[in-house]
Amino acid sequence: MPLRIGAVALLVLTLVLSWTLGGWVGYRQVEQESLEESFRYRQLVANELNRYLPIPELMAEHPLLEDALRHPGDPQVIQLANEQMQRMATIVGSSDVYLMDTTGLTIAASNYQQENSFIGRNYSFRPYFSDAMATGSSTVYFALGMMSGVRGLYFSHPIRSNDGRIVGVIAVKVLVHELESQWHRPASLSEAQMVVLDAAGISFLASKPQWLYRDFESDDRAGTDPQSRLRYPERDLAPMDIQPLGRPWGLSQQSAKIRIQGDGPNGDYLSVRTPLPRLDWSLQVMVSTRPVVWTRLAFVLGGLALLAGGLLTWLYLRERYRREAELALRGEQLERSVAERTADLERSNQQLQEEIRERERTQNELRETQQELIQAAKLAVLGQMSAGLNHEMNQPLTAIQTYARNSRKFLDKGATEMVDANLQEIVTLCDKMAELTRQFKVFARKSEGPPSVVDLRQPVDAALKIITAQSSSADIDIVWQRPEQPVMCHGDLIRIEQVMVNLMANAVQAVEGRPQPAIRIEVEDAGEHWQCRVRDNGSGLPGNTEQIFEPFFTTKSVKQGLGLGLSISRQIVDALGGRLTGHNRTDGPGAEFVLTLKKRESME
Repeated sequence: MPLRIGAVALLVLTLVLSWTLGGWVGYRQVEQESLEESFRYRQLVANELNRYLPIPELMAEHPLLEDALRHPGDPQVIQLANEQMQRMATIVGSSDVYLMDTTGLTIAASNYQQENSFIGRNYSFRPYFSDAMATGSSTVYFALGMMSGVRGLYFSHPIRSNDGRIVGVIAVKVLVHELESQWHRPASLSEAQMVVLDAAGISFLASKPQWLYRDFESDDRAGTDPQSRLRYPERDLAPMDIQPLGRPWGLSQQSAKIRIQGDGPNGDYLSVRTPLPRLDWSLQVMVSTRPVVWTRLAFVLGGLALLAGGLLTWLYLRERYRREAELALRGEQLERSVAERTADLERSNQQLQEEIRERERTQNELRETQQELIQAAKLAVLGQMSAGLNHEMNQPLTAIQTYARNSRKFLDKGATEMVDANLQEIVTLCDKMAELTRQFKVFARKSEGPPSVVDLRQPVDAALKIITAQSSSADIDIVWQRPEQPVMCHGDLIRIEQVMVNLMANAVQAVEGRPQPAIRIEVEDAGEHWQCRVRDNGSGLPGNTEQIFEPFFTTKSVKQGLGLGLSISRQIVDALGGRLTGHNRTDGPGAEFVLTLKKRESME
């Protein structure tokens, strides 16, 4: 029972906190949107005022206006002034431009051709006239037109004579429909409304037509001042039925929640009022508080999700602790059983360790045997090539003997130049013999250390030097398409050289006795691997190509080998992580062996 009461209390607390926090976040978002809208429209009004404020002052500099004020009875001068102001109104995009004398009487206007022309009207009661006369500078005023009843901004500036005396006032009327139309935009995220209020709190710009010319400051119809009646003639100026709802928690001083009666079920707004530049206007932005409800609901759902997650976590942990207690009890029972089996396991462990050590010794012996077998295969290849090596060594030795005897004769005759030439040839032949014996010595050496980065061209070059040293390869057309760029692969220089020597030696034996014997060696890029292909035009391989890699399998005589070369070569390539395959050629007679090794970067 106490558990249920605690769960209910926690649920109620979660709902209250989520609702409160959601309201705070929702109202902050609505307030931020209201401030952004206020800033946007405030900049719009400031740009409109800055656009038209200097225009009357520029118009007042025109000499024709001063002439019209000095000669109001001259029809020709007045006609020129009317036409000039009509052009001015067209250029600046204003509604009307008109000229008044010092008494406020209009003597010329851009609408002189219309029936409701301003000519002959006295506007001395308008503040834009009286303020311009009193201050001697530009003024701005908003009102409804006396003749047209259309809202407009009135920009005025006094006209001075050459001696600095004020002789009249020029006024420019600009319609404000554009300011009102700029409020409505398709990108609005929520329902937002605005009104622009004058100093008396009367709305003269509104996003809702029914809010236009309404009193937003007073709820008493008799409280409307006479100046407002004069500014908005024949308008009801009825007060708005606004009920203040206080300021939501966490908002700034300029924000307040209001309810506009008669505005339907969605009459609750968050109101933000900010002053507009230069004039006694204030902008009141009202954003609907409906999004706050959705924000609160989202927070409530989030709070319920967190509560459910916490409750599930608590249940899981409680169940886990219960199971851990059960496991601890079972663990105690198992410990006794384990203690009874420990002695048996120790004895079994000792036996296993003995077996492991015995297997390690066997593996080491097998590894050593394999290395000895590989080395024996190398020596066997060298033994097979010994006849060719003797032939290659006898030729330069015979030449050296001949050059030495000739040098003694030339030395007796005093032909030192010929002696020097013979000695140079002897040095060249000795270098050739040293390079040949060095290559055989490197090939016979055992490989040490793990695989590394190898340029595949180097073992192919070394293998070719050994193979071409044999007399049996003298008449064979061996083509090595050596790549210009390094072919870096994963391997071991000596072991790859042994594989290439075996493959090339087999190819040499395969083409013996064939017309136009040829061997072709090339390297191909196979994505993540390099492939070195050795092709010959011999008699080809048996039908079962995998059998050739078995130990002691051979199609040759015993004098030509024991059938271990390909088997050992495949073991070497497998140990390097590569692959060695062989098959008959499809483009002609002969066989093809493919050595595949992984690519490596030189910087590795």
